[in-house]
Amino acid sequence: MRGVPTDPKRAHAEKRLRDEKIAWLTTVRRDGQPQSSAVWFLWRDGEIVLYSQPTTQKVRNVRANPHVAVHLRDVDDGSDIVSIEGEATIDEAYPAAAAIPAYVEKYDAMIAKSYSVPIRIRPTRMRIA
Repeated sequence: MRGVPTDPKRAHAEKRLRDEKIAWLTTVRRDGQPQSSAVWFLWRDGEIVLYSQPTTQKVRNVRANPHVAVHLRDVDDGSDIVSIEGEATIDEAYPAAAAIPAYVEKYDAMIAKSYSVPIRIRPTRMRIA
């Protein structure tokens, strides 16, 4: 999934991943119930990076099952869909949100210290419609 996109649809999807402020992260609880959460995120080095509060259900879900999906809002009445499946990792060694200039620029005043758990998502499949 890394590298320079040569497909125009892929390039458009990656631009949306850089520009959009909110995405929907879907994780799966231990009982199999999917759970979707709106998240702030950054498209960085071919992966999605987000930060969570440590006691959230999504953190527990990722620890138990790394398979996730990330979706951007639809644009143009459903003709601009970006949906990503991937594997998530809780990466405690990853830099804090405030230490990543692109994240600070994107979310400036919204960054809170309580969002301290880095979650990195390595895409395994991207669907663009």
